[in-house]
Amino acid sequence: MEFYIFAYIALLLLVALLSTRLMKVIKLPNVTGYIIVGILMGPFVFGLLFNSFTFEGIKDSPIYLCVDRIKWVSTVALGFIAFSIGTSFRAQTLKVVGKKVIIITCLEALLASVFVIAILVGAHFIFPEQVTWPLVLTLGAIASATAPAATLMVIKQYNARGPLVNTLLPVVALDDAAALILFAILFQIATTLAIGGEFSIYKMLFKPIIEILISLGIGAVLGFLISFMNRFFKSRNNRLIWCIFSVFAAIGCYYLFKYPFMGGFELSSLLICMMAGVIYTNMCKDSDRTLDVMDRFTSPIYMMFFVISGASLDLSIFFNGKGLLLVGVAFAYIIFRVIGKYLGAYAGCSISKCEPQVKKYLGLALIPQAGVAIGLATNANALFSSNPATAEIGGLIIAIILTSTLVYELVGPLFSKLALSKAGEIPDTI
Repeated sequence: MEFYIFAYIALLLLVALLSTRLMKVIKLPNVTGYIIVGILMGPFVFGLLFNSFTFEGIKDSPIYLCVDRIKWVSTVALGFIAFSIGTSFRAQTLKVVGKKVIIITCLEALLASVFVIAILVGAHFIFPEQVTWPLVLTLGAIASATAPAATLMVIKQYNARGPLVNTLLPVVALDDAAALILFAILFQIATTLAIGGEFSIYKMLFKPIIEILISLGIGAVLGFLISFMNRFFKSRNNRLIWCIFSVFAAIGCYYLFKYPFMGGFELSSLLICMMAGVIYTNMCKDSDRTLDVMDRFTSPIYMMFFVISGASLDLSIFFNGKGLLLVGVAFAYIIFRVIGKYLGAYAGCSISKCEPQVKKYLGLALIPQAGVAIGLATNANALFSSNPATAEIGGLIIAIILTSTLVYELVGPLFSKLALSKAGEIPDTI
């Protein structure tokens, strides 16, 4: 089995790397290519060659078992993504952007979740057994996330400058952190509802808050630890190892606290890693030197993360009688998330008294969604799949998010360019 696993990993890396050439030609983000490669090379397309071209018994096929054995890469990748998000929370940066960006970020993230939850609640009352409350709350939490990569790519490509760009950059930096916190709250409630049992105020309200506080506390301890150790380890390679240590330690603490003797808490490994990144970047003045090395180190890990996410898309869901419902939920998610993002950004800009072009076009530049959203969906899928009673919910979540991500990554850059152009921040010479 080991031969098949390593051969399959090598094949995934090769095809994913080659896909970047094609994405460059058709002017799409590399992440789109990675997801498509994962879907095509996954057990539900490529794997059919080894399973008599049928979905029956596909979960016992060699390709599915290979994907299942390497899913731990996704957990590690999520840790590094969260740590990277935390490093964008620098005190001096927050002082510069002020309350304006914080208000805008909170409103656009919150309204995106509210609008998605609102439309899915309606669907829940029509299809109560298919569109369950855990599905509604989890998708609502994920809706708040934004993918800054596509937007930043457009800004650099067209050398855009102006008030819209100056507001957009700090908003996308803070947006994913807001998504992690919102996800930590709503997903804790969703898992409580999914598992069932007797209603308890402690489980529904206080336990999620305690878990969030413990997660932030552990993250702070790890951040202080690696910051302190930087005094004794000066080389970038050694400091990189300490940062890697913090991510693996965070994941280890997450699993440790799941045991009954530790309280049976469902901590957020993402929040732990994010808080470690926050403390580290604010306590170490020369943290940029280490983070630059980490960016190079994590590139193949992120590639594998997106490929594995694509491979995890259970295409059999589209052919088991729920395909139309899944497409309908994905369509509603796509449309109402965009509406929420736009109205939230508009309201935030109005309250903050931003320039007219910023108020009018900022929401359009926040449409793309990829990395963090897929990460949160993968995290939710892993937790729901561990319980046979909730495994189907996890499959639906990952299918809906990957479907919407493909759409967002195709149209998102176009809307970003349109927003910058309409705001007059793309030079006429371009």
